[in-house]
Amino acid sequence: MAASSSNNNTGKPDIKRIGVLTGGGDCPGLNAVIRAVTKDARFNDIEVVGFYDGFLGLIENRATYLHTSDVSNILTVGGTILGSSNKADPFNHRVPGAPAPVDVSRRCLEHYRARGLDALVVIGGDGTMSIAAALLNVEGAGDLNFIGIPKTIDNDLFGTDLTFGFTTAVSIATEALDRVHTTAASHHRAMVVEVMGRNAGWIALHAGVASGADIILIPEIPFDMERVADAVLDRAGRGKSFSIICVAEGARPRGGEQVVARIDPTSPDPIRLGGIGKLVAESIETMTALRGKPIEARYVVLGHIQRGGTPVAADRVLATQFGHHAMRLLKSGARNRMVALSCGALTDVDIAYPAGRQRTIPLDHPLIAAARAVYTSFGD
Repeated sequence: MAASSSNNNTGKPDIKRIGVLTGGGDCPGLNAVIRAVTKDARFNDIEVVGFYDGFLGLIENRATYLHTSDVSNILTVGGTILGSSNKADPFNHRVPGAPAPVDVSRRCLEHYRARGLDALVVIGGDGTMSIAAALLNVEGAGDLNFIGIPKTIDNDLFGTDLTFGFTTAVSIATEALDRVHTTAASHHRAMVVEVMGRNAGWIALHAGVASGADIILIPEIPFDMERVADAVLDRAGRGKSFSIICVAEGARPRGGEQVVARIDPTSPDPIRLGGIGKLVAESIETMTALRGKPIEARYVVLGHIQRGGTPVAADRVLATQFGHHAMRLLKSGARNRMVALSCGALTDVDIAYPAGRQRTIPLDHPLIAAARAVYTSFGD
């Protein structure tokens, strides 16, 4: 049986025990959220159960009680002390030796109740929120309460203006772009830096603008490779002996497809993008050579470097605010909501709102206009 959530004489729910898990890929700031939620809860005499490895811990009922001592000194630590999994899906759970995935969603309900939870705080991106929303629709799930906290370096979660982890990823990508400037200038090359972001170009746009990249290629604006080569040659004609190109992993040529590095059938999101940086670098060399003005090009793929390490101050602050707001929602009686940031203010939306959707960059975004105003090319 779940712990009692009936109203007390204050008119607020009497919360005794909550759970917390970190779903999806790891992200700078996860530990800051765990810390905020746990400390807030424990100082209010609410027990906290931390599930290991995201929804896998809920499926397998692997968890531990969290105390303030467990979350002390983790604010600045990257990753998550609870572990995470971007392959754990209760509706398509892979059991070793089984011929096909099985639906173990009802098992999650049983473990939720067996742990005596009044609510479960789920920290994650669109996949995590989609699973939480789907669990709420399982027959007999009426007593479940999920409070979502938005996390992803890609900043593509629908319903919130910003996710924690994004600012750190942009900072790392910007530093990498800054560093390739010197080698590009020394060798008179075009340097292509491929950044993450899936189907959204938020990291590429922000890091590209912050570093003064000459060309930014994002999924929202399909590019013409001839225009990219034109931009590189135009710079060379104006005495600029090198070019910096920031390309999002989901960017694609006009009329072409995204470059897929591999397919992972064990993951709920099986498409693994990657390789567009190599394609752009090779195309620059080929096209400039055909025009009799050959320019060498090199490419760098940042990959998971963007997801690791110490979160920057802004992400620590945002993660702490998100954790605090999640606890405010719980203590006020809110049910099945996701914390969000809208126009600089903390708010919340239905946890099902971001399910199955992605927040991409609008073509009229002011940062695109600002980049074009300083003569940045988008290859279009």
